[in-house]
Amino acid sequence: MDRMIELSPRLAAVGRLVPPGLPLVDVGTDHAYLPAALVQMGRIPSAVAADLRQGPLSRARETVREHGLTAKITFRLCDGLMGIRPEEAGSVAIAGMGGETIAHILAAALWVREREVPLILQPMSSQSDLRLWLQQNGYVIVREQLAREGDAIYTVMLVRAGEMAPMTPGELEAGRLDHDPLRGDLLDKLTAKLRRVLEGLEKSRQEGAAPRRAELLTLLEELNEMKKEWEAWQR
Repeated sequence: MDRMIELSPRLAAVGRLVPPGLPLVDVGTDHAYLPAALVQMGRIPSAVAADLRQGPLSRARETVREHGLTAKITFRLCDGLMGIRPEEAGSVAIAGMGGETIAHILAAALWVREREVPLILQPMSSQSDLRLWLQQNGYVIVREQLAREGDAIYTVMLVRAGEMAPMTPGELEAGRLDHDPLRGDLLDKLTAKLRRVLEGLEKSRQEGAAPRRAELLTLLEELNEMKKEWEAWQR
């Protein structure tokens, strides 16, 4: 039997939100660990491993060949979803990229929303920008899940076409993961970062610093309330 691929906590969280039984397109696949592992465990029947660069695709081919999965995983050198045929995508995973890059990829592939393709998104940055873009462009976040890897906490989103209720500034930053065990730690990290920004603004004499500071203080208050709600649930 082929050696089973062990996913990192971040990729394992992505894998848990991939709908079973549907062919997957993995954008920015790198080593193709995610599609290879999901095919190995029988969660998906097949996959397209896509990447913008030839180097990662070469590593992906090596992974797939090493685990005897060449009949079930194909490869595509393309920018985002530009080289993917709509009928190939039962679901789409875009992990390990900035939120703005993910939004750019989806904006260039309108068929994803039109065909109601499930999306599994794992932004490395600009999460609030991505959530706002999804809200404004016909998508709804069905579920979010957190994963810890080292000192970092990652957010994974299951997204589908649909109408999403407007999110508050705090929800844009932290999502609506009311009962996730890692939510308290996530909120601590967000509030610590916010306090550092506020300290810098207190020393700033730039025009507009005061309104920005007031905006961030309101956001800080909302995040603190979220933490209290999470702690109440924990009890």
